[in-house]
Amino acid sequence: MNGIGQIAGAVNSLLGGGGASAKAETPFAGVFRSMVEQTSALDKKASEAVTGLLNGQGVEIHDAMIATQKADMAFELALQVRNKAVAAYQQMMGMQF
Repeated sequence: MNGIGQIAGAVNSLLGGGGASAKAETPFAGVFRSMVEQTSALDKKASEAVTGLLNGQGVEIHDAMIATQKADMAFELALQVRNKAVAAYQQMMGMQF
């Protein structure tokens, strides 16, 4: 499974979809940390692909574009998960007990 698929699977199991698995028991911080690490790895891979393309090291333009899009999608997913977590936190802080 590629990085995006792993992130989507982690988010899916976090939200309760797809049956019981070990990832469903992982605390949110661990899932989010894993997501950030995978996003960082995809960003590094995209950066290396673009650098290889610009330096003429035999990297095809479509490979560089695919790597860049994967990194962008992973970043957008991580950003949206963070936004939802912040919104949930703010909603909980606004509750009166």
